[in-house]
Amino acid sequence: MQSVDNRKAITTILFDLDGTLLNTLGDLQAAVNHALTEYGYPIKTIEEVRLSVGNGVGKLMERVLPEGLKNPDYEPCLASFREYYSRHLQDRTVPYPGIPELLEELKDRGYRLGIVSNKFDAAVKQLKEDYFAETISVAIGESAGIRKKPAPDCVRKALEELRAETEEAVYVGDSDVDVATARNSGLVCIGVTWGFRGRQVLEEAGADWIIEEPAAFLPLVEQQMAAGRKTAL
Repeated sequence: MQSVDNRKAITTILFDLDGTLLNTLGDLQAAVNHALTEYGYPIKTIEEVRLSVGNGVGKLMERVLPEGLKNPDYEPCLASFREYYSRHLQDRTVPYPGIPELLEELKDRGYRLGIVSNKFDAAVKQLKEDYFAETISVAIGESAGIRKKPAPDCVRKALEELRAETEEAVYVGDSDVDVATARNSGLVCIGVTWGFRGRQVLEEAGADWIIEEPAAFLPLVEQQMAAGRKTAL
């Protein structure tokens, strides 16, 4: 990570999507189980799906399918997942409590906001429009020619579209993948515990700060970070 003492004032905040802004786990489980059932494989519990997400839908299907990439049904199952999920993005998905209010406050205070996710790009953009059209202006997901997190490609693309510099941005996420993404991109990472992984994973991954609720976000950005102190709120 970059030294917080030498950074510019924060103007730009990039968020992970699943497990950070939206609780998408129910719809992801439904899509996984639709694909597995279609091809005759055992379905997965919500906990099994929770532990399998974070590296894109290709990796998700690899983890839930017996023998993973070696399974001859891998590609058909992945296609089935994508097709079903594209039609059922919002059956169970909801913003985490306090997130809409936080985003409104951040926008009102002039912060530039973006989403960087390993979910496929069409779904990321659709969910952004459906839930955060009034507050978030840029959403980047998995697509051809751009490496998934924890590679920095998606972060760099988002910063370019937001016309922001690395030194004035932070990345917010709920997983070790997000911490590594921030590190690889030269951004400070704020970990959130309400998502799919929890505090221990974030601590072990080396998140710069960890918060337990959205209400703690603004005090951290505007006070703790300005003071250059690493604290867990």
